[in-house]
Amino acid sequence: MTETAKRSLRAGLRWTSLRLRLVVVFALVALVAAVSASGIAYWLNREAVLTRTQDTALDDFRRQMQETAAALPTRPTKDDLQRAAGGMASSSLGYSVLLEAERERGKPIVGYSDLDTFTRAHVPESLQEQVARKQPLSSSNEHEYHLFWQRTSIAGTPYLVAGTRIIGGGPTGYMLKSLDQERQDLNSLAWSLGIATALALVGSALLAQAAATTVLRPVQRLGDAARKLGEGKLDTRLVVSGTDELADLSRTFNRTASSLEKKVADMSAREEASRRFVADMSHELRTPLTAITAVAEVLEDEADALDPMIAPAVHLVVSETRRLNDLVENLMEVTRFDAGTARLVLDDVDVADQVTACIDARAWLDAVHLDAERGTMARLDPRRLDVILANLIGNALKHGGSPVGVRVRTEGEELVIEVRDHGPGIPEEVLPHVFDRFYKASASRPRSEGSGLGLSIAVENAHIHGGDISAANSPDGGAVFTLRLPRDAERIVRNDEPGEDAPGEDGAT
Repeated sequence: MTETAKRSLRAGLRWTSLRLRLVVVFALVALVAAVSASGIAYWLNREAVLTRTQDTALDDFRRQMQETAAALPTRPTKDDLQRAAGGMASSSLGYSVLLEAERERGKPIVGYSDLDTFTRAHVPESLQEQVARKQPLSSSNEHEYHLFWQRTSIAGTPYLVAGTRIIGGGPTGYMLKSLDQERQDLNSLAWSLGIATALALVGSALLAQAAATTVLRPVQRLGDAARKLGEGKLDTRLVVSGTDELADLSRTFNRTASSLEKKVADMSAREEASRRFVADMSHELRTPLTAITAVAEVLEDEADALDPMIAPAVHLVVSETRRLNDLVENLMEVTRFDAGTARLVLDDVDVADQVTACIDARAWLDAVHLDAERGTMARLDPRRLDVILANLIGNALKHGGSPVGVRVRTEGEELVIEVRDHGPGIPEEVLPHVFDRFYKASASRPRSEGSGLGLSIAVENAHIHGGDISAANSPDGGAVFTLRLPRDAERIVRNDEPGEDAPGEDGAT
């Protein structure tokens, strides 16, 4: 994945997290506020519009009833009612009128201003009952009949229906006022408020985006700087501006990065000095050790002719000299690994022949059982493979039990070599540390003849090939070391610079 793609992915992840939450929260707050404000505004305007229209129509209808309907004779004719209803409906308010009276008892007559628009069927029964009911007179009620009104819907159109009766036996009048224009006005208002709400929502989203960018840009810079710091770029610093909390956080990051850079530099300097000391010490020890080894070999050749009291001391000196020589060589090898100067020298190797040569060179043929098919080829560093095998097999013979089994197989493009002994196995608490340098399972254990670096060097040689070594206990008893290497390590050294190839150990440790 390219760096651009990684940045795009990180930006997408940021968008789906904090930035998205900020935008959503802003949008929800704006939506709730806008909807609430629009709802309240619509409700207030609706009530104001309807109340104004209703009060105006009812006042005019009441006045018309008092002036026109009250002037009719006690027993009006149908024509009288018709003319009165038409006159009342001619008002500029545009409502229809229906007048009811009795020509004779039990013989009602009705006058309409517009028979097609308003008939008695349009008047709700509940309203008719209210209008016809005589109200008891009291100190708070001086009239027997009152004006009643009701909002209703006829064929989907809203109307205001009102009715009252003339006191003293006069006619009963009803009016029908269409509220369709008011509904259209309110619908227009609703659309306007809806558009305003949508615009508020969009505006809040843009403001949220701007706010999120303002807040998240320093956080993103801090995250990028932290990633660079984690990648080892310890000179990474942030440009600090402002006095807010994010600026304080950036200053804290810069101070932390400076402190970390100083500590890492100090540790690197100490580590380099220690590594250089070990390398110099090992190099300086080689010359006197060579001389001591030569003298020790001469003494070993003459040990049989020496005094029996002195011979054991000679053998001890020879053994310890060889062990010290191996330790120095191993320390130099470890120093090369730590310094990163160890290099592979690759060759096409018949793995079965290589394992056989390793065993034969150390006279282990009688103690090791090899299960390997000849012709299994791999492109590896033969010397380093020999070092790995010598350490694994030698460790199995020394700390495990004979016979030691060595099995070679391939798994795809991977070479797998298993070294198994028949000893007591490795304690579970020791398993995680078997490849540690100079590790001792117990501080009171006897001194080992090895340098304590063999398995560590083996695993380093596996790593430089791009492989690894694992240790485990077999269910049938004994320890099993499994070496996994790529069959072609060419890709490992393709970009490596050539360097001095250090001599390896020539025996197990």
